[in-house]
Order: sequence, then structure tokens, then C-alpha cells
Amino acid sequence: MLSESSFTVQVFENREKMGKAAGSCAERVILQALKDAGEGAIRMIFAAAPSQNEVLAYLAASKKIDWSRVDAFHMDEYIGLSSDAPQGFGNFLDAHLFKQTKVPFRSVHYLRPEGNVEASVEAYAKVLSEKPVDVCLLGIGENGHIAFNDPAFADFHDKKLVKVVGLDEVCRTQQVHDGCFKALDDVPLQAVTLTIPMLFSAKHAICTVPASTKAHAVREMIKGPITETCPCSILRMYPDCHVFFDADSAKEIL
Repeated sequence: MLSESSFTVQVFENREKMGKAAGSCAERVILQALKDAGEGAIRMIFAAAPSQNEVLAYLAASKKIDWSRVDAFHMDEYIGLSSDAPQGFGNFLDAHLFKQTKVPFRSVHYLRPEGNVEASVEAYAKVLSEKPVDVCLLGIGENGHIAFNDPAFADFHDKKLVKVVGLDEVCRTQQVHDGCFKALDDVPLQAVTLTIPMLFSAKHAICTVPASTKAHAVREMIKGPITETCPCSILRMYPDCHVFFDADSAKEIL
């Protein structure tokens, strides 16, 4: 295990073991957050991507978490997809977690950039700002992004909580690699994302990163400078961040 401050990294021999360990960690962190909240609720931010499949499956099967005390948010969404598109991140999370648990969530707040996009961004930011976030589950992109904060739009000192961004070609190509879209031309050019300071405001983070396509970003994340050219490098400064790699994603740091 590597460590710097409260940033910890664990590497597992395969994706299955990585996902189980990350899911177990997430469960422990959620249970502690619920305990700390007394009889109150906690707030969570969820990433929606194939990298999260194993973690979300673990949490959906958990018999320990009282989801009725969890207010859920998701961290980004495409602009321009139909409301029922399976690639939509809210729909992805419905299918993998939000509508799969035996106990319904206390609330689920969907990021829906439809109609007046700026108005929807402001409304989402307002709800997010009402109370602190307890737990954030995230991954990283092939270009080092977190949420949809690609290098060209990443700002470690962003004044906004939520914003509209363009998606670079590496990011859009990743969506094809992940099997979410058949071709690059099918991937939207814009999205709405929680900003890096908003993600950083969560008390605890669990970051899960499988696959060899992420190996270069992982190397820069762990060994490179902390810079917006590799947005995920900022996770090394996170107050409490647990990172999980498989052997493929970690091959350039082993």
C-alpha cells in the first residue's frame, strides 16, 4: 500500500478482487458515515461508468446499508441525449443501483441538462450547496479526468459547483472503448459536470480504476506533478481518499 497523507492506494491481481475490495471499503465508509450522522441522513455522489460496475453491484447486494438514510447525487451528465438513453448517467445508476436496492434511497437528485441547461445547472448546484457531502464514489478517465473535468476544463480553484464543459476527443473515444457508444460521432460534444472543488468537498472518497486503458493516467496520477493537465492528480491531496487499481491499470507504476 502506498500512502501520502490520507491518500491510500491498493493494487489487486484482477478486476474482480479489486471491485470486491473497493465495494467492501465503500460499504464500511458509508456505514461509518451513517453512524456519525446519528439518526440523520448522509449525502453521496456517484460516478456512472463501467469502471464502477463491481462496486455498485457490491453495494446493491449489501444487507447492511440503510439506503433510506441516503440522499444520492450523480456527478455528470451528457447534454443532448434523449431522457431514456441507456448511456445517460442517471439511467445507468438507476439500472445498477438506485432502483436495485431493496430499501429505496431517501432521495435521488438527477442532473438533467434539458431545456434551459444553465437553469438546470444552477438548480442542481443550489441543492448540492444546502448540506455537506459525506461520500463520493468516482473513477478516473483515460485523459486523467475526474467527473467530466477534462484537462482543458479542469480548475482546482473553480468558483462554480456545477458547470457546462466540452468533451475532448480522448474522453469521447473512451466512451466508445467502454462500449457505451458504437462510434465517436455518437458521443455528445458537451456535458454538465460537478467541478473539482465540489467533488473535493466530500468528506470521503473511494476511487476505483480498472483496465489497461487507464494505465498512463494512473502513472501520471501517482507519479506525476499535481496539475490540471492530469486532473486526477489532485486526489493525492484529498482529505480521505481510498484508491483501488487492478494489475492492468497499475502496470506502469508497479
